[in-house]
This record gives sequence, C-alpha cells and structure tokens, in this order.
Amino acid sequence: MALRGPPAERSPASLLRFGVVNLDKPPGPSSHQVSGWLRDSVADALAETGEEPIDRAAHAGTLDPKVTGCLPIMFGTATRLAPAFLEGGKEYVAVLECHGPVPEDASEIVAEFEGPIYQKPPRKSAVSRRLRVREIYTLEVLETADRKILLRTRCESGTYIRKLCHDLGLALGTGAHMGDLRRTATDPFDDRTLHSAYDLLDALAFWVEDGDEKLLREVVSPAERVLEGLPSVTIAESAAREVANGAQVYAPGVLSADDAGPEDLLACYTPDGAAVCLGRLVGDPDAESGIVVELERVLV
Repeated sequence: MALRGPPAERSPASLLRFGVVNLDKPPGPSSHQVSGWLRDSVADALAETGEEPIDRAAHAGTLDPKVTGCLPIMFGTATRLAPAFLEGGKEYVAVLECHGPVPEDASEIVAEFEGPIYQKPPRKSAVSRRLRVREIYTLEVLETADRKILLRTRCESGTYIRKLCHDLGLALGTGAHMGDLRRTATDPFDDRTLHSAYDLLDALAFWVEDGDEKLLREVVSPAERVLEGLPSVTIAESAAREVANGAQVYAPGVLSADDAGPEDLLACYTPDGAAVCLGRLVGDPDAESGIVVELERVLV
C-alpha cells in the first residue's frame, strides 16, 4: 500500500483531496453553504483534469450567516480532522451594542468575565440546551464610542458570543446585544493567512486552464496544517500501513513521542511528516510491547 507522501511534495490533486483553506467567510451565506460551494468547485476542477473528484468538505466551527472571518474548510479525507478543532481556542472581535450610556468602569466590569463562565446554548442551537461551563481566556475593551464597545476575546471552543454579549449587558446595567462579529482565529489558524473564496476559484482556474500550480499551493495547505499544536507520535512506515488496515499503534512501531500525555488527542505521522491517524495515548511509548495509541480517526 502506498502511503501519502511528504506534504510539500504532493501533486495538486493530492493536495486538494487532503487539504485545507483558511477561508475568510463573507457575510450572507451560511457556513454550510460556503462549504458546499467550495466542495463542488474543487470536485469540478479535479474532474476536468481527469482526477478522481472529492465528495466531501467540512468547515471548522459554524459561523452565523452575518458573521465573517476565519472559517477553515477541509476537503476530501481532511474532513476526518474536524475533531482537532475542538481542542483549540477561538478568538473574536465583537461590537457590543449597549442600550444605554457606557459606564465609566466598563473595562473593569468586562474583565470580570475572564475565567470559567456558565452558558446555556440558545434555542436554535444544534446541541443540547444544558447549562455548561466555558472558559474565557481573555476579554478586553479595545474602544468605546457612543453606546458601543469594541471587544476582543479569546475563548474555549463552543462559547456563544451572542449570549456572552447579553450577559455583559446585564452586568453593565444597560442591557446590550451583539452587533457585528468577526472571528479572527480558530486555532491553529488566524486572520494573518486568510484567503477569499475568489482566491480559491482563481487558483483552481489557473491550474485547470494553464497548469499553473503556484496560486493553488499558496491558497490550499496540506491538511497537516490543522494538526499544528497537537501532541505528536512518529511511527514507522510499516506501522502506518498496519494502521491503514485498522490496526492500533503498537510499541514496536513507535519511533518517538512529543509532549503526549495520557488520553491526549494526538496525531501520528510517518518520518516524512505525513499524517496517518488521530488517536489517544493509552500506553508507554518507550515500552517494548502493547498498544501505545488507540485510534480515533484513520487518515490514510
């Protein structure tokens, strides 16, 4: 069985079948709609070049139609990496629309929301409406004007910013609602490397019509980019072939382990940097026998 090669050496078709775009989502369409449009565009480009088309694409964390910003889109087999985004944090810039004059001590009141907070998902949410705890890593006032406060927050995945804005309004004593919202980061991606949907369409056109891969390689990253920041285990190619056939990762096949703790979600790679699977550390990487990584998602 041929394994996926080094990320930097993959063909454009292989890149698109296991790739990710750090999309700057525009206002208007839903995250699902954007994901579907880009999936179809990539599938059509692959078909036009005689390559096997993809039939899947997935986005990393839903943004409401009016919300803009960082929405990584994964193509083909890369859709299996979606759980990795649940491990990372999110960053947003939001406009808090106060229903009265902004208090002079607004910054101090806002800062009190840093740390764990209770939230119940809204009625329109796709998840169960149970009270849960979410961590607000940082929450700061960037600017105030009239009855508006510009906020920046880094928070745990699954935090509802609209609900946070409502609660801030109660604490400020004015009442408030969320105005404009932009996501500036979903780890490990941020707004320094965003690309528009038009960038991807142009890149596909240059590749299909002229064989020019340059823009495509700038816009589409190997899907291993999603896994940056996760603990890693390097396994031998022989072990990777066994994993591809459904085997667990056993100690004899482990070459090295980096920062992996018990039950951590981690990524396994071949020595040339190609991702093989996601799993959990359940054994000693330095042992001579036994299961070291229990599989969650096979990527080859």
